[in-house]
Amino acid sequence: MNAGQGVSIRRATAPDAAAAADVWLRSFGAALPTVVRPRSDDEVRDYFRAVVVPLRDTWVAETSGPGNREIVGVMVLDGDLLSQLYLAPEWRGRGVGDRFVALAKERSPQGLHLWTFQVNKPAHRFYERHGFVAAESTDGSGNEEREPDVRYVWQP
Repeated sequence: MNAGQGVSIRRATAPDAAAAADVWLRSFGAALPTVVRPRSDDEVRDYFRAVVVPLRDTWVAETSGPGNREIVGVMVLDGDLLSQLYLAPEWRGRGVGDRFVALAKERSPQGLHLWTFQVNKPAHRFYERHGFVAAESTDGSGNEEREPDVRYVWQP
């Protein structure tokens, strides 16, 4: 499938929390195997259930196959902060992330910023391809993983 065909993007609802957390866990593990997570799998799932889905501007990408819908991506916005964008590993490179970024730009037309880890070079290339520019690098002392990171900014 190209350009995320066969996938719809919609607001997350309470029943999506577990599947969205599982996408986050799988994606984080595949993309960032050297980054130590400060939260257990169960803590991540609880956080999605209690905070991310009910209290944040959370979106999911869902396959639209007959009778077999599956959450394959999650994006979280907090004003002009693109807080999270994670895809199931097998869905990377299939246009779903592009659609999430387009939605984020639509919802925040004045501009966006985000943080990604310095070791996540594929994310750097992805965001740069979408017009984001690296604006700041840190030693990671400001994030809970204590992992050096980069702040990216997009201005229309």
